Amino acid sequence: MAGVLWGVLGAGAVAVGTIAVLSAIVARTVVIPPSRRDDDIRILDLQPDSGRIVLSPTPDSLLPGEYSFWFSGDTGHARVGEIVSVDRVGVTRELLEVDFGDLRRAVRGRFSGWFWLSPRALGVPYENVSVQTPLGAAPAWFVPAAEDTDRWVIQVHGRAVRRQETLRAVAPFRASGFHSLLISYRNDGDAPRSADYRYALGDREWVDVDAAMAYAIARGAREIVLMGWSMGGATVLQALTRSPRAALVTGVVLDSPVVDWIATLEFQARMRRLPPVVRWGVYTLIRSRWGRVVTGLAEPLDLERLDFVTRAAELDRPILLLHSVDDGFVPASASISLATVRPDIVTFEEFTIARHTKLWNYDRTRWEDAIRNWLDQLTSQRA
Repeated sequence: MAGVLWGVLGAGAVAVGTIAVLSAIVARTVVIPPSRRDDDIRILDLQPDSGRIVLSPTPDSLLPGEYSFWFSGDTGHARVGEIVSVDRVGVTRELLEVDFGDLRRAVRGRFSGWFWLSPRALGVPYENVSVQTPLGAAPAWFVPAAEDTDRWVIQVHGRAVRRQETLRAVAPFRASGFHSLLISYRNDGDAPRSADYRYALGDREWVDVDAAMAYAIARGAREIVLMGWSMGGATVLQALTRSPRAALVTGVVLDSPVVDWIATLEFQARMRRLPPVVRWGVYTLIRSRWGRVVTGLAEPLDLERLDFVTRAAELDRPILLLHSVDDGFVPASASISLATVRPDIVTFEEFTIARHTKLWNYDRTRWEDAIRNWLDQLTSQRA
């Protein structure tokens, strides 16, 4: 009998230990900036004479539109265009250009929504500038409007990417008479690191957005629109509600945003079939001071403060919200909920088929028109 009892207790201890280890691994994955991304697409054939490339079928490679294609562990970059054909072997797409790297020797790669690598590719004037943040100077790009103006947009990229992500938004804002400031922020690989070198999911990154607002104001900004992509959406919502300079913010644009981190983490946990007890462990570690032993966070994160469905009543500026119900990474459910409870200020552009932060890539015309039309309405409301 004693042996059976010890066996049961031993099995229970192993189960508890497994849950603790899984919770720790997931919690660290959430807050630690990744060192590299997975090349999840195989290169099956390269046809340079016809300007085509054949890729293995994946949710990304089967998407219509134009995309970045990083290959060979991000040592090379190309741009691919529309799908030419699909068969049981693979997906044949247009090969638009190889920016760097040897695609002929490449075996695998991955899709990205970046498309352009520098504002130089846009064919418009720009400046390399620095924003003085509490952690030091953070590089940024300033792209001026065609004519002098006091209207600025500050672009805030998402998790595990850099400011190149936001280059796609320069054209519609410039056409509407806005200067664009494309910023970096702590721990993104361009800006200075925090002491803990951990993502705070917007709960501390907003301070760097506030510094960017101060920079814009010093250069003459009198109206500021904040635009955030993915985790950048969570970050600009924190800046809107916590920055002492928020009075100058006239509107917010969100692309595939994290409006509620719990909803996003729950979605990703279900995709990975993590049991509820592991999810509870992850939230406990992120929220608790003692959890820093595992996560490395300098301070616990306030996930409730990052929930703008619950906090919807606190929002009082016009918001353009662009999200795909087929996002695949950040569910559109929280965006839909926010649009439902605040139809007075939220304009919701629902996309389908497009994946996370790839709305522009999938339907550039609709995406840019949505921003320009919203900016026109914003101008008329303030006239």
